[in-house]
Amino acid sequence: MKKRLPLLVVLALLIAAPALAVQPDEMLKDPAQEQRARDISQHLRCLVCQNQSIDDSDAGLARDLRLLVRERIEKGDSNAQVIDYLVARYGEFVLLKPRFSLQTAILWIAPALILLAGAIGFGVMLHRRRDAAEMAVAAPLSDEEKKKLAELTKG
Repeated sequence: MKKRLPLLVVLALLIAAPALAVQPDEMLKDPAQEQRARDISQHLRCLVCQNQSIDDSDAGLARDLRLLVRERIEKGDSNAQVIDYLVARYGEFVLLKPRFSLQTAILWIAPALILLAGAIGFGVMLHRRRDAAEMAVAAPLSDEEKKKLAELTKG
């Protein structure tokens, strides 16, 4: 059993390692261009899987997009031009991380607004608690309250 444990650990790590779906026949001959294609592909969403980059997806459409990226790179497009081309063709949804624009502003601003609202609410709650505690300590007892307190403490 002790001899099998390292083998099982290595096997588990290999299974858990991210599998890249890029096939050898898709790769560009120039390593610099291939690296650019990989960098771009990591930021593009597989339109079938929707939660994976096209670099990680085995879907047919992801393969088509990877080939399209490489084709545009071979034609001399910059990274920005390749991404703009795909956005023009498939819409902003093709980007894993949406750009900041009027349509996506709520996606970028909402978390900060929610955090700010929570901080303000927490501050108001603390302020009210402190005010209530100060009022309880600062308000003197009336004569009637003093009598009642004296009766309660006697018995």
